[in-house]
Amino acid sequence: MLSRTTAIAASLSVSAGSANPSKSNYSRLLGLNNNLSYTASNPVIVSSNSNFASFAWNTSNNSNYTKSRMERFTTRASAQPLTNADELIDSVQTFIFDCDGVIWKGDKLIDGVPETLDLLRSKGKRLVFVTNNSTKSRKQYGKKFETLGLNVNEEEIFASSFAAAAYLKSINFPKDKKVYVIGEEGILKELELAGYQYLGGPEDGGKKIDLKPGFLMEHDENVGAVVVGFDRNFNYYKIQYGTLCIRENPGCLFIATNRDAVTHLTDAQEWAGGGSMVGAIRGSTQREPLVVGKPSTFMMDYLANEFGILKSQICMVGDRLDTDILFGQNGGCKTLLVLSGVTTLSVLQSPNNSIQPDFYTNKISDFLSLKATTV
Repeated sequence: MLSRTTAIAASLSVSAGSANPSKSNYSRLLGLNNNLSYTASNPVIVSSNSNFASFAWNTSNNSNYTKSRMERFTTRASAQPLTNADELIDSVQTFIFDCDGVIWKGDKLIDGVPETLDLLRSKGKRLVFVTNNSTKSRKQYGKKFETLGLNVNEEEIFASSFAAAAYLKSINFPKDKKVYVIGEEGILKELELAGYQYLGGPEDGGKKIDLKPGFLMEHDENVGAVVVGFDRNFNYYKIQYGTLCIRENPGCLFIATNRDAVTHLTDAQEWAGGGSMVGAIRGSTQREPLVVGKPSTFMMDYLANEFGILKSQICMVGDRLDTDILFGQNGGCKTLLVLSGVTTLSVLQSPNNSIQPDFYTNKISDFLSLKATTV
């Protein structure tokens, strides 16, 4: 059996866009995908189903919009080492790969990746590459794949920068509203491609606040969303500007590309990830962000709809338990953890770890050797 799950139900409460920060109660662990429809100024929940909590926007000043829903949790047997690659390969139609720690580390390609991807393509498998790193657009990631000698089409790449823009489109975010960006060029490029006005980003990286007595910082009252991603030029100006927009602009959305604690800027060590920037804004606003990257189901739902893929026919391959593996489990996919990135075997097998993939292996090129031993 490739999947070993026993489902139990638990009741959750969800709230979004509250003007009273204490009312916010997003379920970030499950990566709820909030399907918003912009019609005016403030959101109220109008419906919910197994995948989405649905909202509409109206002119009411009522800020108490909570609605309980049932969500399914799973209890899983301990992950098993992958011993028969062919069985896993033959059981699915699509492989979704995380990038950092799976395909590459920093700017260095992990051994055996090209041969592994060629093997899967030769078997007619669809390959999709999903990354929480928002610093590049899909087009820019396409160039990185090319530089590393990998033949990957732009349509096969889904970065959290793209997910942020796609999410705004999915909720009919008005084109006359602006987006304040705490992040890098990738988010700006995707917003521009989607036709949205934006401000902030790298341009605000050098700005400072002169805290003279009585100083009042102005902000654009037409900002309807603040998007926060990984930002190597993060500073106090950005924190204050984003905070003002979220706290003072009616209905302003707080969107996070991801909440990753660490990232691989180089292959020498781990570096503080986008979650540190998101955490600062969460702390100052006392609002929970709406996360569009992993483990949110938004990208999984988008991919399934875009390619017409059955989620049960997908295997999610990643190196992080709390993003990649949870992403796959939330989407109802098979999951394979590789130990070439963040997660070690001791962490996986720790009694304190409750997230168990279906299988684990050292790196994706094990598909090649494990295939050879089972012929």
